Amino acid sequence: MEESSQSNGIWKALVGILVVVSGILGYLLFDAKTANKNQEQVINQKVEELASARVRLDSIGSQLDAKIAQIKVLGGNIESLEAAKRQLEADKVQLKQVNVFSKKQYDVKIADFVTLLAAKDAELVQLKRENGELVAKNKDLFSQNSTLTNENMGLKTSKQNLTDSVDNFYRRNRELTAKVTRASALQAQFVQALAVSDKNKERDGGVYRASKVDKIKVIFQLQPNPIAKQDTKTIYMRVYDPDGSVLYDSGVGSGNFDLFGKETTYTAKKDIQFQNNGQGVEIIYGRGSAIQYREGHYKIELFSEGFKIGEGSFDVK
Repeated sequence: MEESSQSNGIWKALVGILVVVSGILGYLLFDAKTANKNQEQVINQKVEELASARVRLDSIGSQLDAKIAQIKVLGGNIESLEAAKRQLEADKVQLKQVNVFSKKQYDVKIADFVTLLAAKDAELVQLKRENGELVAKNKDLFSQNSTLTNENMGLKTSKQNLTDSVDNFYRRNRELTAKVTRASALQAQFVQALAVSDKNKERDGGVYRASKVDKIKVIFQLQPNPIAKQDTKTIYMRVYDPDGSVLYDSGVGSGNFDLFGKETTYTAKKDIQFQNNGQGVEIIYGRGSAIQYREGHYKIELFSEGFKIGEGSFDVK
């Protein structure tokens, strides 16, 4: 009987130990699940914070681009905005380093960008006030550019929701900047090429005998542009022969100029004082001893301030 009692006691002790171990294991399992859940919440929060920071930086980037374009057109200082844009791009690169991301730090950065944008809004108001007379003269231009403005507004709206195509974001901004810059370029219209004989007799019509062509006089008008500066402009002319080669003779004024970042030859050039009144311009090119006009079609291109501003042609028979 005594041995049976001892056996029962041992079994009860073992059962008690198993209950305690089961409780401990259950507690550890519950604690592990709780820790995993907390860790998942932290990760989800981190992801949301990163996505929010990217969207906010994209939105600020589009506003910076717009402010830079607007202030540049009005003649204001854009150095601080360009510096802020460079800093914003660096901050967006750092977003890829998830382990070092700090929401608090990015909240401070974004607050600084917002403060700068607010200050530039005030500067824009002042610039527009100072340029009131110019704005009044630009009514027709603003009407023509309404489509561009609508594209810009639509671009800003779409960028706020853009989280998966940064490359597309940059491409559209470059296009917008190019359009704004192109709007201030000169435009040559009514481009004609006249033939001048060795006796200085001029002929028009666009088709000339080779024996009657000693010089080429190209005439055109510059279309008024309210946002183009009224200063000295250099107009470069390139004349292509029937084979597509540019007529070039340094002895009569041909040379080189920068076009799209590349050194390019020109046939002749002329400096003019742009008056913004539809003025007429003429450029004369004497062929020199090195050039003989052959039969065929000749093409003319005009450039100024890095842009192609007009074109024309003539034929030699």
